[in-house]
Amino acid sequence: MSKSDTVIQLKQQKLVAVIRGENSAEGINASNACIKGGIKAIEVAYTNPEASDIIKVLNQTYKHDTDVIIGAGTVLDATTARLAILSGARYIVSPSFHQETALMCHLYNVLYIPGCFTLTEITTALESGCEIIKLFPGNAISPSYVSAIKAPIPQVSIMVTGGVNLQNATDWLNAGVDAIGIGGEFNKLAAKQDFEAITALAQDYRHLV
Repeated sequence: MSKSDTVIQLKQQKLVAVIRGENSAEGINASNACIKGGIKAIEVAYTNPEASDIIKVLNQTYKHDTDVIIGAGTVLDATTARLAILSGARYIVSPSFHQETALMCHLYNVLYIPGCFTLTEITTALESGCEIIKLFPGNAISPSYVSAIKAPIPQVSIMVTGGVNLQNATDWLNAGVDAIGIGGEFNKLAAKQDFEAITALAQDYRHLV
């Protein structure tokens, strides 16, 4: 599947669950709970030391469900990006733009979503072939910032992450973002091993969309 195919699928789903966790069991259980609740785009963060194993397990578990998209997050360098790609990640997300990571992802025809904040950062990412950028941190701005970005560069596709919750998710979507990334709420529940609550919360987000 190509980078563009992954972009289209993420835009259709509109919701990405950013899953961290302390170990593989926590990450896998939290991911399964999100998928059960209807959020089928999972971003496994490399703050979890077993992130590569989680990606492999999830890909194997959902290999027959074409709606499930497993990606990697908090990828800081090209080496980690390659590890994630070889583990089966279909998209790579970074907190900031990193040129070598972009080149590695493009080499493997895997979508790279870098974290950007300013117009300069966004245009640099676009010039480097990124088809969607992560507006981060979202809690440092308001949804009106999206229209400010799209005025000079209307072609940019945006996923916002950081501070997105049930109360403001609709505001971000109405502002014109293509997808939203949610992590904090899910990860707090995962730390408590409350996976049923994660499923219920995922269903609430799904109903919004």
